[in-house]
Order: sequence, then C-alpha cells, then structure tokens
Amino acid sequence: MAADASFLRFSSLPIRTVTRRVPRGANLSRDPCPSLHPSPRPLSTGSFPLLIARYANPNRSFTSPDRSGGGPAFPPDGPGNHGRGGDGDSDDDRNRDEPASSDLGGPLGVFLEGWRSRVAADPQFPFKVLMEEVVGVTACVLGDMASRPNFGLGELDFVFCTLVVGSIVNFVLMYLLAPTAASAAGASALPGLFATCPASHMFEPGSYSLISRMGTFVYKGVTFAAVGFAAGLAGTAISNGLIALRKKMDSGFEPPNKPPPTVLNALTWSLHMGLSSNFRYQTLNGIEYAMEKALPSSAFKASVVVLRCLNNLLGGMSFVMLARITGSQKATADVEAVEEIKEKLVSDKATIPENGDDE
Repeated sequence: MAADASFLRFSSLPIRTVTRRVPRGANLSRDPCPSLHPSPRPLSTGSFPLLIARYANPNRSFTSPDRSGGGPAFPPDGPGNHGRGGDGDSDDDRNRDEPASSDLGGPLGVFLEGWRSRVAADPQFPFKVLMEEVVGVTACVLGDMASRPNFGLGELDFVFCTLVVGSIVNFVLMYLLAPTAASAAGASALPGLFATCPASHMFEPGSYSLISRMGTFVYKGVTFAAVGFAAGLAGTAISNGLIALRKKMDSGFEPPNKPPPTVLNALTWSLHMGLSSNFRYQTLNGIEYAMEKALPSSAFKASVVVLRCLNNLLGGMSFVMLARITGSQKATADVEAVEEIKEKLVSDKATIPENGDDE
C-alpha cells in the first residue's frame, strides 16, 4: 500500500486514466481495490520532477506510460504537439504564450503586418503619420475655409466633409508610399509596364528618360486618383450620415446646405488627387531634392516644414475651386443668388415688350 500511496501522490496522470471498469457481478473479495494495484513496471523516478515541471508551466505537456497497460496516455489537454505525437516540448508549446501575427486574419491582420513592416523600415513612421494628420489636415482645412465666403462659417458641413476625407486620404497615401522592410532590403520598382520608371517621384536622381519620368507621373496619378475616390466615398458617406443622424435626433435642425452627392463628390476628390495633388507631390519632391543640396541641414528642415504647410493650404483651396466647377458642393447662398438672377432676367424680359406696346 505504500507503493499505492506514492503512486497517487506523485504521479502526473489523472486518476481517470488508470481506472478500469469492473464487470457487473464480478467477485471483489479476492481483489478489493483492483484499480489501485501498481503496474508490474516500476514507478519512474522522474514522476515527481515531471509533476513539478507541469505545475510550473501548465501549458507544457508530457507523455507518460499508462499504468493500466493501455499504451501511452496524455494529459486532459491532449498531446503537446496537437495530436501529431513526438516531443511534447515543440515549437508550438514554446511559442504558445507569444502573440503571433497570423492570429488576426483578414484585412486587419494584413494592415497590422504592413504597419509593423513600415515601422521596421522607418522607426519615425508613426511620428510622421501623426504630424501629417495634425499639421497637414489642419492646413488643408484652413485653406478650404479661406476659399469659401465668410471663411466657411456658412458651409461648415462642407468643411467637415473635407476634414473627414482629408484625414483618410493623408493616412492612406502615407501608408501606401512609405517604404517597407522588404523594399528597404532590396531595390523596389514599380510593377508591370512602369518597372523602368522612377519608383518614388519623377525627379528622382538616376539615368531615366523623359518618358520614364512621365510614366511615374501617370502611375502616381492613377494611384492618387484611386485613393481619392475610395476616401471620397467613405468620407462623404460618413459626413452625410452624421448630418442625417443629427436631423433625426433634432427635428428642428436644418443643414445650411444641401448634402453633396456621394458619387459626384468622390469623383471630384479622385480628379483632385490625380491631378492637383499628384502635380504638387512631384513638384514638392523635386524642390526638396534641389534644396537638400543647396541648403544647410537646419535650413533645409525648416524649409520643408514651410513648404509642406503651403502645399496643404494650396491643396484645400484648389479642391474648393474644383468642387465649384463640378457642382459637387453648392452652397445654399449661391443657389439663392443664381435663382434671384434668373428671376430678375425673366422680369426684365417681360418688362421690355410691355414698354414697346405702350409706345
């Protein structure tokens, strides 16, 4: 019985793994406790260390022979190698407590993997994104408001739409244009037909022909236009949805202007990004490349900050002009002024024949 007691105290196996069913009607007088008889095989001296290791790391599993003679038995959680057998101390067990990048699937997992790759290539990438979202978007909104009557106070719904879309556009473009760990390790190139074109901007140093540099302008323009269209759809839908929600919560609320059409506003953003933003992006990079060689480091950095702020101001102003041309954003005051002019013209035409009849 001393051996039985030591087996119960120090074995790492659950009791249920060594228990045998007793047939109904069996005579138990000769064997009062058959399930507790020790196995003919001697008890392993490693049972106690195994038990200590298992409680020190509950996720770690060990295989141990079954005292009932039924082959190898495993802990309740199954074999440590997920049913494949072999050594319990596998890579899966060692890394079970470590977060894996593949745990998150779908678009979120792809985005997080891309974010880590960009931070690995450029540790300052999060700071650059923050500065672009704070400084860049603020400058863009200020330029947008400066181009509207009364500094945009009568068109705050349009300004809010510009704020939402501009935030999405700036983040997506910075994410797409930032170098990754793979591109930093080897020379990156544009895909397909544009493989011989400069990868960054059309003024990138190198022995590129004029056609190759124009190819970069076309490729970046298509990329910018696609981002502008997607961000325009999302931003316009968000701003219009918030305005509709405000109207439901406050029945007396009336928006100062008619909400912009979602698709038309997205197409306007696409055109703006593909032409205006792309042109300013190429020009700005060319100017910075020339300034880097001519100016000291401190003067160059200060000039870059000023140039990028002016670039965002100009971008906000150019979008307002384009939105007026396409008709995606029409202020109520402008519509009323047009209607008044039409009514005045109609009344003047009606007055001229009456005067002629009197004569």
